[in-house]
Amino acid sequence: MKFALTILGVNAATPAFGRFPTAQFLQIHNDYFLIDCGEGAQMRMSDFQVPRHKIRRIFISHLHGDHIFGLPGLLFSFDLNGRQEALDIFSPAGLEEMILAQLQPGGKLTFPVSFHEIDPTSSRLIFENDSVAVHSIPVWHRIPTVGFVFREKPRPKNIRPEKIGQYQLSIPQIKAAKAGENIQLPSGQIIENEELTSPPAPLRSYAFITDTLYDERIVPHIQGVSLLYHDTTFCDDFLENAAHTMHSTARQAAQIASMAGVGRLVTGHYSSRYKTLEVFLEEASTVFPRTVLGLEGSTYEL
Repeated sequence: MKFALTILGVNAATPAFGRFPTAQFLQIHNDYFLIDCGEGAQMRMSDFQVPRHKIRRIFISHLHGDHIFGLPGLLFSFDLNGRQEALDIFSPAGLEEMILAQLQPGGKLTFPVSFHEIDPTSSRLIFENDSVAVHSIPVWHRIPTVGFVFREKPRPKNIRPEKIGQYQLSIPQIKAAKAGENIQLPSGQIIENEELTSPPAPLRSYAFITDTLYDERIVPHIQGVSLLYHDTTFCDDFLENAAHTMHSTARQAAQIASMAGVGRLVTGHYSSRYKTLEVFLEEASTVFPRTVLGLEGSTYEL
């Protein structure tokens, strides 16, 4: 089953050097999520052939414009295309009023939209279904802001195909074996589950942490995630700017990734002070070698 992140926008504050503000598309099995929706998100979906019509849930980290200004346009486009499926939007308080004020002149949308307010003061389970659980994480920025952790839920064991024929297993017996049970044959023989099955693939996870000061309180919430996207607005040459604007540097993000023992770190939310991005990779990699540049149009599969 697929677990993949596609970067739609990777710049901070404003578009610059062909880079757009923050937006990401995450596929987990048959669920499709949008994380933040900066200006130009729709354009990037078209550029990268992202199936926007499959998005059922949108997660917004905070209400600064570079993370939400693409949302009204996306909702209008859904409406123009006759969308009928319900849409759920998760964010800190205030987004519903902002969006409804912009939609009001055009009347009601053709599809139901539900806004879910996130408490930014503590980590909470904000969404789950059979395949994934999503928790919010408090982060420290100039306005209420949250990060998100998407964790794949445990899957059944894999049945060994050759054992089905060997023991003439029925459908109910196969389901029981996948659930971890031993199987009793009509002869009375007990077949141990370990013989019939193999373990499922390791569980995968993704953490989205943007617009935050360096803060080690994040670490327990993202411990061991497969992929971490962390604010790298600046490098060490603008360390004071990072502290003043409540952002992180590439080195600081790498320190968080190292302490949390994550699989890979993806850089992003780049300041427009930087025309080229290699400096972010160079700085972060000295602390955490498993760092990759966050680039628009890139897909990171787990």
